[in-house]
Amino acid sequence: MSTEPRRPPAGDGLFVVGLVGLPGSGKSTVARALARGGARVLDADAIGHAVTDGDPDVRAGLAADYGDDVYGPAGLDRARVAARVFADAGARARLNRLVHPRIQAALRDGIEAARRAGFEGVVVVDAALLLDWGFERECDAVVAVAAPLEARLERLERQRGWTREQALSRMAAQRTEAELAAAADVTLDNTGRPEALETLALEQIRRVRAAQEPKGNDPLSC
Repeated sequence: MSTEPRRPPAGDGLFVVGLVGLPGSGKSTVARALARGGARVLDADAIGHAVTDGDPDVRAGLAADYGDDVYGPAGLDRARVAARVFADAGARARLNRLVHPRIQAALRDGIEAARRAGFEGVVVVDAALLLDWGFERECDAVVAVAAPLEARLERLERQRGWTREQALSRMAAQRTEAELAAAADVTLDNTGRPEALETLALEQIRRVRAAQEPKGNDPLSC
């Protein structure tokens, strides 16, 4: 369990959960389960796509680095960018400096929008790089999703069409499962059926939230 300080209790009824996991772990399955349970999910990947396709400064920066043809009718050629950034640490650092601050700002805006709306449920920050950004300090709890390596590789090949080499390259650029678990308040073991993972996720979020709620308050509606 993490010993990192979380955000001071705001007393506003909002509960912010950071969700982390390596590719193929089942993180998206957990995010969808929490959304069905009533949580508001802020998807860093979706925000990143919106930023790279829609922010003029980001588009100009990527075009300068990769050429004007890196953008086509469907938007950014993500496969081309990914192939380079996972092989070139300098290119990855430039991309991160350009894009990541904007993603973090949008996540903060999403949390604040929920607060201003008086939302008293769970806001999930679904972000693989949450810990790299130090964003766990803006959360009430961190949940990690874990699965055996071979299971992750099989899912990535089946669901995303990644080769084993592509998957291992991307995983190597991220923290290990052990590091994620050490920083998390809860680690969900995704080795069973998807519905079992969903049930476990909801139960564990409720448990962690209940432990932080003043006695007498109803911690539910995820």
